[in-house]
Amino acid sequence: MGKAYLSLGSNLDAATHLRGAIAALRERFGEVVLSPVYRTRAVGFDGADFYNSAAIVDSDLEPQDLNDWLHALEDRHGRDRSGPRYSDRTLDIDLVLYDDRLLEGPGNLRIPRPELKHAFVLRPLADIAPEVVVAGTGRTLDELWRAHPDYAQPAVVADLGD
Repeated sequence: MGKAYLSLGSNLDAATHLRGAIAALRERFGEVVLSPVYRTRAVGFDGADFYNSAAIVDSDLEPQDLNDWLHALEDRHGRDRSGPRYSDRTLDIDLVLYDDRLLEGPGNLRIPRPELKHAFVLRPLADIAPEVVVAGTGRTLDELWRAHPDYAQPAVVADLGD
């Protein structure tokens, strides 16, 4: 078993897709630790605001198998991968950290995930796992978040209506 730290996001019928993703995570992995859901602006393109959250699960899958499972979950929610990398999403779930592992590949799998530099990934993870040391940095999620340029910015918490 490994502890997996996930980033979840959606900007197309966001509440519905995030509720569905959380239910699927609970069905597959059992207990899920969830952060608040934040409403954030789209990054890298002009689009509707995103709902972003983070989750921690205890996984019996190795990172690549978990990544594949998460991609299949995105696909079940209508994720369209044919457009530009930065675009509207029904569901985006990234494996950001997995225990204290450092991984490069295969494919797009990178742990820690480079998107950890973005506030929409870092803030929710720091909320639920502040003491976790990010592999390769020697710094905790809380330390990274406190050093982030957006740390002092007010957060907009969203309601999934569940």
